[in-house]
Amino acid sequence: MIMPQGQQLLLPAKPSFIWTTLFVALLLNMMPLGRIAWTPDFLALVLVFWNVHQPLRVGIGTAFCFGLVMDVQQTSLLGQHAWTYTTLAFFATMVHRRIQWFKVHSQAVQLVPLFVGAFALEFLVRLVSGGVLPGWGFLFKPLLTSLLWPLASTLLLMPQRRTPNPDMTRPL
Repeated sequence: MIMPQGQQLLLPAKPSFIWTTLFVALLLNMMPLGRIAWTPDFLALVLVFWNVHQPLRVGIGTAFCFGLVMDVQQTSLLGQHAWTYTTLAFFATMVHRRIQWFKVHSQAVQLVPLFVGAFALEFLVRLVSGGVLPGWGFLFKPLLTSLLWPLASTLLLMPQRRTPNPDMTRPL
């Protein structure tokens, strides 16, 4: 793939770093914040990030397994989060080449419909299963999640960035 002009060449991501970030995001989602409806979904954010940047290492199966863990932890309908995260991972993998051509802030704008669709799916499953309506704060959840994209992108790409090398004889 031809790199966009001005974009830095990245080192390969270490699998241990990928799995550590996924488990930290899972722990952030499990924090007891009183089940505030507008809290961003950190696990969805990190899953989408790794599906965009490393689609061969983190895929739909990983999203399904983490979704089942979230279903059990939140005692929600078994498969609710699994279906949401699987759909999110599928569409993130589908658009991963296009997303990487944009700058980080534009990527966040491009991912808003992805997060809105995923959280709308979660909301519909909750309604069909007879769950309690989460309130109007639930509408801010996908927007807050996509607003965290630049921060997550900066933090998660930090270990992959090459240090500037002043050697002028090396082409990379």
